[in-house]
Amino acid sequence: MRVGLQIPSFTFPGGPEQIAPVFGRMAREADQAGLHSLWVMDHFFQIQGVGASEEPMLEGYSALAYAAAITERISLGTMVTGVTYRHPGILVKTVTTLDVLSGGRAWLGIGAAWNEEESRGLGVRFPPTAERFERLEETLRLARQMWDGDESAFEGVHYSLERPLNSPPPVRRPPILIGGGGEKKTLRFVAKYADACNLFDSDELPRKLDVLREHCEREGRDYAEIEKTSLSLITGPVSLDEVVDTIGRLADSGVDHAIFTQGTGQDLAGVLGEALAQTEKLVPAGR
Repeated sequence: MRVGLQIPSFTFPGGPEQIAPVFGRMAREADQAGLHSLWVMDHFFQIQGVGASEEPMLEGYSALAYAAAITERISLGTMVTGVTYRHPGILVKTVTTLDVLSGGRAWLGIGAAWNEEESRGLGVRFPPTAERFERLEETLRLARQMWDGDESAFEGVHYSLERPLNSPPPVRRPPILIGGGGEKKTLRFVAKYADACNLFDSDELPRKLDVLREHCEREGRDYAEIEKTSLSLITGPVSLDEVVDTIGRLADSGVDHAIFTQGTGQDLAGVLGEALAQTEKLVPAGR
């Protein structure tokens, strides 16, 4: 069983000058605690449910590059990049750069995008849902092509690249994680293109995994190849026993990698590290 930490907020006491030291401390603590992954949201405005739009929000890949420089082993990714935020060739180059500079620790976390407010606020086109999923599929195809070292022209409906050169190549091929539980398209894309899925920790999680298994059967994909990750939302202090119980429940559901959000007023990395020591040998259902 693997355990990760997501940091969704950069609203720290002391203003902007304290963001780097506090975020850096949290990243180092997660690394030193033995956690497997560290994630930040890829948003430009803070999202509802976490805080007001005006609260501090760092650009995701810049934040991860900073974390890479001060950590040694923890994997790094966005939870998750909206496909409309960056041209896909630039996105693949960005993730590759993070992978090279971190020594092979980058993930590509991606989804179809949903936050129209920040898109309109910064002048980023926000297409209809169907088009966003078309763009997501083209981006997934391009990422696989570029990480295969294939420089041949890419021609899609929405993107055209004459020579998708990617040099240097990544240290390792960054795993592709698709966020979301949409049963018709998102989970089908996971089965067809991705190395991992990410689902909210909810009562629907077991059914979503069943749907993913069905898509894998239709695509001829080995379901066991896909890493099943979950996101558990922690809004306040949580005990070690509660975390251990949550990890055990998720493992019983078939989750391989339990990711927890950093709440307020608690050293969550330390608690997760202690919980990991008790649960790391758990074998998720279906393994």
